[in-house]
Amino acid sequence: MTTEPDSLYLTPYETGNHNQTTTWAECIAFYERLAERFPAVLRWTQIGVSDNGIPMHAGVVTADAVFDRETLQRQRRPVFFNNNGIHPGEPEGIDVCMALVRDFCTQPERLAALGDTVFVFIPVYNVDGCLNRQDTSRVNQQGPESFGFRGNGRHLDLNRDFIKCDSLAAQVFSRFFTAWDPDVMVDTHTSNGADYAYTMTLIPTQSDKLGGGLGQFLRDSMLPATYSNMDQRGWPTCPYVNCVAETPDDGIADFLDLPRFSTGYAALHHTIGFMPETHMLKPYADRVAAMRTLVEVVLGFTVAHAAQIQGLRREARAGAARQAHWPLSWRADHSRPASLRFKGYQAVRVPSSLGTYQRLAYDRSQPWGKDIPYFNRYVEDAATVAPKAYLIPQAWREVIERLQWNGVTLQRLAEDQVFHSARVYGIQSVVSRAGPYEGHMFHDEVVLVERTETVHAHAGDAWVPLDQAKARYLVETLEPEAHDSFFRWGFFNSVLEKKEAFSAYVFEDTACRMLEEEPALKAGFEQWKRTHPDKLSDPQAVLGYIFAYGKRHAEPEWRRYPVVGLR
Repeated sequence: MTTEPDSLYLTPYETGNHNQTTTWAECIAFYERLAERFPAVLRWTQIGVSDNGIPMHAGVVTADAVFDRETLQRQRRPVFFNNNGIHPGEPEGIDVCMALVRDFCTQPERLAALGDTVFVFIPVYNVDGCLNRQDTSRVNQQGPESFGFRGNGRHLDLNRDFIKCDSLAAQVFSRFFTAWDPDVMVDTHTSNGADYAYTMTLIPTQSDKLGGGLGQFLRDSMLPATYSNMDQRGWPTCPYVNCVAETPDDGIADFLDLPRFSTGYAALHHTIGFMPETHMLKPYADRVAAMRTLVEVVLGFTVAHAAQIQGLRREARAGAARQAHWPLSWRADHSRPASLRFKGYQAVRVPSSLGTYQRLAYDRSQPWGKDIPYFNRYVEDAATVAPKAYLIPQAWREVIERLQWNGVTLQRLAEDQVFHSARVYGIQSVVSRAGPYEGHMFHDEVVLVERTETVHAHAGDAWVPLDQAKARYLVETLEPEAHDSFFRWGFFNSVLEKKEAFSAYVFEDTACRMLEEEPALKAGFEQWKRTHPDKLSDPQAVLGYIFAYGKRHAEPEWRRYPVVGLR
């Protein structure tokens, strides 16, 4: 039996008109009151600061007043993690988490239902954005009346920052997530996109990418149960509406949750992740109610199946430590679509009042329900045979520290060493996107040439074995071709630059001698001339090719990927 919450513990959403969300200050004060009044239920701590120096907090709820993380981990207690406010303009989860934690504190039967499961939460992840309040940045969203902003203090989208960790918030998150090692994560959001009947849609960790028994369990057991339970509780839910064409009529595909996103990041740690996305055009009260239901449904399933989930995660970690073949990128498999019963609205096109085009609109007076293609399977697009270990020169400290934040086991060489037959990548070419992306010039295309070298390592360099539970995180960050590798994010951009140059009037004679002495250079130059006849009148282009690809003035570090694979 539940009771109405004491007025002291009502949330701003509950005391308002159900179209308001809490401010950061109200939220923190609310949890501080709960933690002081219910110390046997809630442990409340500061876990770091944001880029603007604002405190970041987290809470832990248990049914037996055990809060020490090491003790809980020795007891092998299951961990459910609820992350909120990564986009503070999408605040349903912030309000839901406040009410849910309050109910754990004030309703003994709800707390007891946790059993051994530990409920860990971050109430507001992007605290900088939460303090940047207005009512205009969410262009297409209906309510609440005032809300936070997507960017943090450095104008970064934190749901693109889980790998590169430019923000202090992401650095705090990496250490927090690694320390608690959650079995299941729910990261709350609001969607943009098409119009349809559902208030709640769901992005799970893509099951093929998660892989193995854990991925199969998610696809065949956890997701069907989640959709069924949401329907039974009055909030029919469908997969996130990621249209393959302009409207849902032609089908939808699973969202490719790259590691830059929360659910993709969770997969690197063999954690089942969910990103619920309420629909922007539905009333805020409905969105909050649907979000509360979703969190409760996934939490309830986690509690009921905790032992199985934990066992499958142990298998996944053990398998990763032995794995040799590693996928690096994925693509949707359009050859085997599933069928999804979908409730949509008629798409119509009417003349625009702004231009001469036909604008898209959805006519809610014409609802429809029909089976549409659902592309819910992914296949490998590129793969590699991983080495037994990676060698990372200590100069690349930004990379090494990110590995450490994520719990990677590595050793510093005690003395200089020579490694024979090491795998080295030469970077043949990169293509970067036209403009900046989250503070970086992201490399969309990478072409490599693999070769074998004898490598001289120095004392202090990092030796990183692959026979560890964090092997997947290592492969997907250190292999340059992986979707969200450190290389793609530009951590190694300096190796793409030559450091020396030439004076054309002096180098002309040297270039002629180099062509005589280096047959491979001459052959390559002849091919270059046939391919680029328009550049033969440009001395800098002609001499630049010879200077760049000749052996005489070669710079060994130029276009050489510094992270080495040891066999």
